[in-house]
Amino acid sequence: MQYKTELHAHTKESSTCGDLSASEVAERYVEAGYTTVLVTNHYNSYNLDLAGERWEDRIAHHLLGYRKMKEYAKGRLCVLLGTELRFEGCDNDFLILGLDEAFLTEHPNLHLMNLKSFIDLAHENGLLVFQAHPFRNAMQITPPHWLDGIEVFNGHSGHDSRNDVALTWARKYGLRRISGTDFHHPHQSPAGGIITDFPIRSERQLVEVIQSGNYQLICSGPAVLRDGMQNMSPLN
Repeated sequence: MQYKTELHAHTKESSTCGDLSASEVAERYVEAGYTTVLVTNHYNSYNLDLAGERWEDRIAHHLLGYRKMKEYAKGRLCVLLGTELRFEGCDNDFLILGLDEAFLTEHPNLHLMNLKSFIDLAHENGLLVFQAHPFRNAMQITPPHWLDGIEVFNGHSGHDSRNDVALTWARKYGLRRISGTDFHHPHQSPAGGIITDFPIRSERQLVEVIQSGNYQLICSGPAVLRDGMQNMSPLN
């Protein structure tokens, strides 16, 4: 049996660009046969500032969509915590895998760091850092050695993520590859993530799977037609 895990999904409770509630997102993934969803709501100044000045309120706002989805989907879908982090002064986004609520609570204002300093902190805490849609408009080239890998398939049909270029870049520099739907809107269908031979049940297990390379990428939907991609292993 094979199991599907989404690595890039947003809810409207914590991401202002999201149109669906945590419960609605959960239903979409249950219907699509996914076992696990990594909730990666936006962690940036714009979204955090909506919650006020106190860090307790800001981080609670960021975690709200994840917490609601976890509670709603209990018993039907495993909901894991991730985040899509953007540092001040740059439009690049980074998917962070392996974190938990304690890490986010105890390390405030990560968006005021920079990638070079953050990745040291991430690795000290067993986290992985992947650049999301690295060749979309307004993205800046990130030195490959500052990353654990990149998102080579982004399924958001509203953007040209140039997935084919990302895949070529990953091959050139030997970067690990992940896939994600970048789920935001009602018209989207789950189209990305990874396939494993066993269910992924924790953030730590997800990190171990990505590090092992024991998974296949899910690449489906309109972005496949545009970029000519298909299901693939993370290393070929």
